Amino acid sequence: MRKVGILGGGQLGRMLLQASANYNVEVHVLEKDSDCPAAQICGHFTPGDIRDYDDVLRFGHDLDAVTIEIESVNTEALHALEGAGVKTYPRAHALDLIKNKIDQKRFYKEHGIPSAEFLVTTARQDLESHMDFLPAVHKLGQGGYDGRGVQILRNREDLKLAFDSPSVLERVVHIEKEISQVVAMAENGETAIYPPVDMVFDPYLNLLDYQLSPADIPKEVLWKVEAIALRVVKELKSPGIFAVELFVDRKHDVLVNETAPRVHNSGHHTIEANYSSQFDMLWRIILGHALGNTDHILPAAMVNLLGAEGFQGPARYDGLEEVMKMDNAFAHIYGKKDTRGGRKMGHVTILGREKGDLVHCAKKVKQTIRVVSD
Repeated sequence: MRKVGILGGGQLGRMLLQASANYNVEVHVLEKDSDCPAAQICGHFTPGDIRDYDDVLRFGHDLDAVTIEIESVNTEALHALEGAGVKTYPRAHALDLIKNKIDQKRFYKEHGIPSAEFLVTTARQDLESHMDFLPAVHKLGQGGYDGRGVQILRNREDLKLAFDSPSVLERVVHIEKEISQVVAMAENGETAIYPPVDMVFDPYLNLLDYQLSPADIPKEVLWKVEAIALRVVKELKSPGIFAVELFVDRKHDVLVNETAPRVHNSGHHTIEANYSSQFDMLWRIILGHALGNTDHILPAAMVNLLGAEGFQGPARYDGLEEVMKMDNAFAHIYGKKDTRGGRKMGHVTILGREKGDLVHCAKKVKQTIRVVSD
């Protein structure tokens, strides 16, 4: 039986654990929080910091393979594990590149992958000489995640609150749609692509609000999305699961926004909606099996369940029972004990044949469930 480690025990680690039940594999989890979602169902839990070199090295030294649930892991330790013969998914070099947004943007440019025009800034004072570049999106080079580390700069007044660390200043794109394209790549370079997803974001939290799959885009745009996403993954030269987030502008040009080198929020619907989920697919890649079938069983909508603003403490899911009565609705509660405003606490996937029905149900779910505390 192969032994595989997951670095991180949050909701993604938990869902990876659940998907591993279909395979003959012994799964270990490294996470410093012993009350994390994955710890509740894990038979081989190790307390430790995924950012700490020694913790990651000790955790992985007697495993066959290691994967991640989040980018912010110690990649120096992953390089050392690779040198000792432990397979990593994704490879450490791909993580090094992706976790730094400056390097990531340069990677797109060097490989001819379309992306928004950008500049690199090292400190806040650099922005004074780039006023003609505004309005622009300012992204921290390292450390940003789930909408954090991203700000819009429109004028000189905004510069006072700009990041004072190495960052990317990115030209604003007039977006018509935001698309996520999940791509799987096996050890031998074989790839499989999932139907692309329309992502609708909460404008206040900059978090995924709900999504629809497959995306409603013309064929010529679909072909661009698939070709560009495949190019990104092949140039990264690493097996694993990758979510390539793209913009479609008003001229129907397609630009890469960012790439996540792991199972991703925008692929959660695949648990019910696709023959092989993104989690199942990653296990296939790690264990050396054939890639799974990415086709839809049925189209899907997915709604994130976020902690309601103004609440903090033990979570309560008001309206959950009503949603559970809906046809073809599947609720996933992540097992986080405490809620706070904007925290991801779960998601609901809805299956259906008609886009209008899916949108209606997604909005009904958002209006029905509130994650609050006593």
